[in-house]
Amino acid sequence: MLQATPLTEGWVLRHPEGTGDVIPAVVPGCVHTDLLAAGVIPDPFLGLGEAEVAWVGRRDWTYETDLRAAPDHGQTGHEQTGHEQTDLVFDGLDTVAEILLDGRLLGRVRNMHRSYRFDVTGLSGRLAVRFASAYAEAEAVRGRLGERPAAYAEPYQYVRKMACSFGWDWGPTLVTAGIWRPVRLEHWSTARISRVRPLVTVEQGTGCVELHVDVERARVEAPLAVEARAGGARARAQIDGTSGVVRVDVPDAEPWWPRGYGEQPLYDVELTLLHGEDALDVWRRRIGFRTVELDTSADAHGTGFTLVVNGERLFARGVNWIPDDVFPSRITRERYRERLTQAAGAGVDLVRVWGGGIYESEDFYDACDELGLLVWQDFPFACAAYPEEQPLRGEVEAEARENVVRLMPHPSLVLWNGNNENLWGFRDWGWEQRLAGDSWGEGYYLGVLPRVVAELDPTRPYTAGSPWSGSWRHHPNDPAHGTHHSWEVWNREDYADYRLNVPRFVAEFGWQAPPAYATLRRALPGEDLAPDSPGMLHHQKAEDGNGKLERGLARHFTVPEGDFDRWHYLTQVNQARAVAAGIEHWRSGWPVCAGTVVWQLNDCWPVTSWAAIDGDGREKPLYHELRRLYGDRLLTLQGQGGGLLLAAVNQAAREWSGTVSLRRMSVEGAVLGEARLGLAAGARTVARVGVPPELEPAGPKEFLVADADGLRALHFPVPDRDIPYVRPEFDVALAPGGITVTARTLVRDLLLQADRLDPDARADRGLVTLLPGEEVTIGVRGWRTPDPAAARSALYCMEPGR
Repeated sequence: MLQATPLTEGWVLRHPEGTGDVIPAVVPGCVHTDLLAAGVIPDPFLGLGEAEVAWVGRRDWTYETDLRAAPDHGQTGHEQTGHEQTDLVFDGLDTVAEILLDGRLLGRVRNMHRSYRFDVTGLSGRLAVRFASAYAEAEAVRGRLGERPAAYAEPYQYVRKMACSFGWDWGPTLVTAGIWRPVRLEHWSTARISRVRPLVTVEQGTGCVELHVDVERARVEAPLAVEARAGGARARAQIDGTSGVVRVDVPDAEPWWPRGYGEQPLYDVELTLLHGEDALDVWRRRIGFRTVELDTSADAHGTGFTLVVNGERLFARGVNWIPDDVFPSRITRERYRERLTQAAGAGVDLVRVWGGGIYESEDFYDACDELGLLVWQDFPFACAAYPEEQPLRGEVEAEARENVVRLMPHPSLVLWNGNNENLWGFRDWGWEQRLAGDSWGEGYYLGVLPRVVAELDPTRPYTAGSPWSGSWRHHPNDPAHGTHHSWEVWNREDYADYRLNVPRFVAEFGWQAPPAYATLRRALPGEDLAPDSPGMLHHQKAEDGNGKLERGLARHFTVPEGDFDRWHYLTQVNQARAVAAGIEHWRSGWPVCAGTVVWQLNDCWPVTSWAAIDGDGREKPLYHELRRLYGDRLLTLQGQGGGLLLAAVNQAAREWSGTVSLRRMSVEGAVLGEARLGLAAGARTVARVGVPPELEPAGPKEFLVADADGLRALHFPVPDRDIPYVRPEFDVALAPGGITVTARTLVRDLLLQADRLDPDARADRGLVTLLPGEEVTIGVRGWRTPDPAAARSALYCMEPGR
C-alpha cells in the first residue's frame, strides 16, 4: 500500500540579511512568517510595518532539509522505504523555484496554483528549494511578452501567483515565497492512483458516481483493477493500460441542498486500486447528490442569470470571499470553519471565491459542503490583461485541469467563473486601445477554460467572467444581461442610486467602513486615532477611500469634526444602510433579480474596507444587518411611482400570510396614523402592497413603521442631517448574558460596540431602532467585568444635529 511521510521537520530558511546565516522554518509556511517568528522583521500588520518589510519580496530565498536513505521498510521521518518508487510531492510552491537534491536539479516550477511530483527513488542528501523573487519572474515575463494594462501598477498578471499578494484596494503589498502547502514523500510499488475524476449525477432519484481513474505504473505488465464503494453500494472494474472507469449507483440517494432549502447529507466514497487482491492505493472523498443548472435564457427583461439546484430556482444570498490572510499558509481548518460559520449565521447561502486570490484548500470546501454554502469559484484572473503566450498559457491550462478535478467531489461547488472584471476592463477601461491587438486573456475565458470545464466537469455550468452579459452583443456590465458589478455608486454616487434599476444578478457591490475599534487599537498601537492619522491612512488602500467615505457621510449626516468615535460610528452605520438599500430593493425585484453577492465578507489584515467581518474576525454592524437582509423573510418599504410600496419577500418554503401593522409617527413618538393590511406571499415569492397615501410621512419630522411577524421596516423620507431628532433617552440595565436597553424616546440605530468594553467581547446584534417604550436585550459574550455604566459609554445612536 502507498505510504506517505510528511516532511514537516528540520527545515531551515537561508536569508541574506538578519541574525545568522539560517533561521528555523515552518513548513507549510512562507518567508514572511518565518522571518517574523525569528524576530528578523516587524509585524507588517501593525502600524506602518508593511513598508518596512517590502524588501522581502525582492529577494531570493532557499528552504533546506535533509532526506536520508533508509534500507528497510519500517523507518519513518525523512527516510525512504523499501518500496519500488519514492516520489517527492509538493502540494503547493509559492511560486518560482528550482528543486535540488544533493545538488542534482529535480525540476523548476513557476505556478503557485499547482502541485508537483518528482521521482527521488534511491536518492538522498540535502533537499533545497530555491525561490526566486516573484517580482523578478514577473518583470522578466513582461520584458519578453510586452506591457499589458491592469488596474494596479504591480506586475501580478505576468506570474501565476495569488494576485492580491501584490496589494489591492483593501490589501497590503506583501509578495510572498515559500512552501505554502504540505510536502511529503510517497512510497509505492506496482502502481498508484494518479487522478480520480468523479462525475456525480442524479438519475430519477438514484445517485450515480462515475469515477474516471488514471494510474501511474512501476510495472507495466501488472494486471490492475479498481473497486469503488459509496452509500453501501460497490462496483469493480479493470484498468486498461493506465486508465479505467467504474460506476457506483446509490438507490434513493438523499439530495444535498443549499442551506435554507433542506439538509446536506454527504456520502463517503472510497476507491481502491488492486493488484489481484492486494490493495496498492486508496482514494477517499465525500460527495453529495444534487443537480445544478444556470438559467441564462432571454426574457422580457433581458438575459437572466439564475441558479437552479435540484430543480429549485434560487435567489442567491451571497458574499465575496478573499483570502482570509495575506499569508494563506496561516489559515487553519478551524479558522476556515469559523469564518464560514459566520457567513452561514448571516443568512448567506452562496460564497464567491474571488479571482484575485487562490483555489482554496480542501478545508474551505469541506466546510461549505457541511454548512450548505454554495460556492462560485473564480479562476484566478482579476483586473488585468493577461498574456496568452508561453510560458503562461501552458501553466494556465495545467492549473485549470488540476484544480477542476481536485474540486469536483464537492457538492457545494456549483459554478465556474472565468475571471473577475477583465472582460469589462477590456471594453471600458481603455485596454482595447492600449493593447492594439496583443493578447489579453480572452482566449482563456472564451476558449481554454470553458473547454477544460466541458471536458472534465460537464456537471457544472461555466460563465466566462463577472461581470459578463453572455456575449459581446451587449456591454459586459449591462445590468439587464447576466452578472453586474455595481461600483459607480460607491465611487461617485449616493447609495440611494442602488434603487434606480433591477439588475439580473448583482455579483459585486459594497460600501466601506473602518474595522472595529479594538481592531484599530491593536493594529495602530499608541496612535492618536483620526480619519487621517498616519496609521489610518496606511490601512486605507482604496483610491480616494477616505474622500469617498466623507462624501458618502455628508449626503446623510453632519460630518463630525475632531470626534473620531462619532466618525467611526457613523461610517459603520452608513455601510450597513448602503448595503441594505441595495439588497432590499433587489430582493424585492425577484425573480427579475436572482442574486446579490456583497463585496465582501472578510478581510486579510486590519484595514478600512468593504468587509462585514474585519481582519481580526470581529463583526461590523454590516454583518448583523446581513442577518436581517438575508433572512428567509424580509419586510421592506420602497419608493415607487411617487408613492411607497411595502414588499414582503418570502424565500421560505411556506406561504407567508398574516397582517402588517403600519404606523405613521413623529420623531417625538406620537402616532399620527395607522392601518392594518393583509399580507399573503406565496413560497419563494414577493408580495407587494401599496401604502395608503394618508400614511406616507409628510415632512422631515415624520416616518413610517411597518411590523409583521416580528419583522420591521422603517422609512424616513429625508437624510438624517435634516431630521429634527429629539435627544435620545434610554435606560440601561444588566441582564443575564448581556444588557437590556429601554427607550423613553425614539432611539434610532442604537449600537453597542462591545469591543470597547473588552477586546474579547462580542455583541449578538448590531443596529436596532427602538420606539418609545420598547426594549431590547443585547447578548454580550467575552465581557469579563459587566458594568451598566461602562455599557452606556459603549452605546451609540442617532442624535440631533450630529
